[in-house]
Amino acid sequence: MPTIDSCQLTTKDYTILEVMRDRHLAREEALSAILKRKISSAVVVFRDDIPATVVTLSSRVAYRVNEGPAETRIVSHDEMRGLVGMLLPITSPRGLALLGLAEGQSISIPTADGGLETLTVHEVVYQPEAATREKLNLAGGAAPGSGRPVLRVVHRSDEPQDKAENKLLAVSDVGFDDPGPSAA
Repeated sequence: MPTIDSCQLTTKDYTILEVMRDRHLAREEALSAILKRKISSAVVVFRDDIPATVVTLSSRVAYRVNEGPAETRIVSHDEMRGLVGMLLPITSPRGLALLGLAEGQSISIPTADGGLETLTVHEVVYQPEAATREKLNLAGGAAPGSGRPVLRVVHRSDEPQDKAENKLLAVSDVGFDDPGPSAA
């Protein structure tokens, strides 16, 4: 079972952890130690570059405590009403410990009685960043209803000049009708 010396965090998740540290939101000694460990060992990546197998905020993750049965929870920023038993906030030792781990990775954290427990990520069932990428891929480059134009290659530098002259990108091709500042 591989243990971690580093974790992967999105820029957003890393910033949230820095704010927690700066505002001393991890008052509990165990939580503070986990927070410092996460921040100091983090590999920070853009949300588009985070592997789908890594736990991020709002991910649904199946994990094991020691050798117990797998539990599935949503790693959340904080407790939310109405979702009792479904969330694992990063303001708790387990939630914070799981953030940034990949499938198969383990981390040992202190328990309230002074012992240690090992958390192992069994599976990242849902990750919002991966879901967004999937939506973009299915839509051919832009999320449905996003209002963003779909980008297409209209000229390549390695293309013969005579072919490039015949290519024009019409406004209607991308669904974008802003004529720009020259129309004013």
